[in-house]
Amino acid sequence: MSEENLKAVCIYARNQKGVLKDIAGTFADNNANIVMIHLETIHGRSEDVFDELYIEYEGDVHQENLVNSLHRLTGVRDVIEHVSFSDIYGKRVIIIGGGAQVAQVAMGAVNEADRHNIRGERISVDTIPLVGERTLSQAIDAVIRLPRVEILVLAGSIMGGEVSRAVDRVKEAGIPVIALNMAGSVASHADLVVTDPIQAGVFAVMHVSSIAVFDIYRVRGKKF
Repeated sequence: MSEENLKAVCIYARNQKGVLKDIAGTFADNNANIVMIHLETIHGRSEDVFDELYIEYEGDVHQENLVNSLHRLTGVRDVIEHVSFSDIYGKRVIIIGGGAQVAQVAMGAVNEADRHNIRGERISVDTIPLVGERTLSQAIDAVIRLPRVEILVLAGSIMGGEVSRAVDRVKEAGIPVIALNMAGSVASHADLVVTDPIQAGVFAVMHVSSIAVFDIYRVRGKKF
């Protein structure tokens, strides 16, 4: 799949049985392969309840025919064409951990991303400060389910146990992991360990950039 060829639409449809099936079938009939769906129920001023379906798709699609076909479906109120999230927000860097450390990693990542984005790239940085083994492991596992994630940075003072096992699952899904040099077993499970949190953020962005020369897999297992 080439993210550069992704197209997107928002479909406002009635919340009733069979509507989603008809919408998916219409995409297939128009040679469109759906790659992402986000569904949210919204309540209007009337008694009608509508779902907002944001759909990204690929393929050799005649856009006008697809939109017209969707409009003709029973239960569809409106169809709006959009630019895909990949074109707007691009690749995602996720930072999870303690508040102070997360803030420092984010500072490095945002500053580095700004250098790349001003030259036409699209790299976004998402953070959440969390504490507790269970909370952290759940958040790390959820990274696999997020769209467009390219790398995870773990920023904290101590992480291990179930958190380390969650890191292994993220790596198995093909997402590299950077960890700060901290107490606990996470440092031995991450692809790269970095002492300076600002530098960790810089490394993360450089890895996902299409123009930078840094590749985390070439220094896997090392500490800086």
